[in-house]
Amino acid sequence: QVHMIESGGGLVQPGGSLRLSCTTSGRSISPFAMGWFRQAPGKEREFVAAISRSTNITTYADSVKGRFTISRDNAKNTMYQQINGLKREETAGYCCQSGASAYYLHAIDAGQVGPWGRGAQVAVCS
Repeated sequence: QVHMIESGGGLVQPGGSLRLSCTTSGRSISPFAMGWFRQAPGKEREFVAAISRSTNITTYADSVKGRFTISRDNAKNTMYQQINGLKREETAGYCCQSGASAYYLHAIDAGQVGPWGRGAQVAVCS
C-alpha cells in the first residue's frame, strides 16, 4: 500500500517561509506527476500546485503564483514546495498526491481522490 509522507510544516509569522517535503513509502514517485493540496479548518481541500514527472511542467493555483515553488528530486523520491510570503488564511494541512499529469491534478475534485497522508501542518500567526 502506498503512503504519502509529508514534512516540514510549522508555525510561522505572516510573510514567513517554509519548505515542505513529500515522499512515499511503498512506491516510487518517478512515474507520476505529483501535486500539493491544502485543507484549512472548516474548508474543503483545494489544489495548490503540481509538477509533471520530468519537472518540465508546473501549474499553480492563482492564489499562490509567485510565492510558491514546486520541485522534485526523483533520485531522492521526494517532492518539495517552497512557500514564501505566507498569509494567515493559508493556515492549513498541506498534503501531497500523485496523478497521471500535472494538469490532471490541477483539475480534479480533491474530494474524489486518495488516500491522503497526515499532511504537514502549517500555522500562520503573529
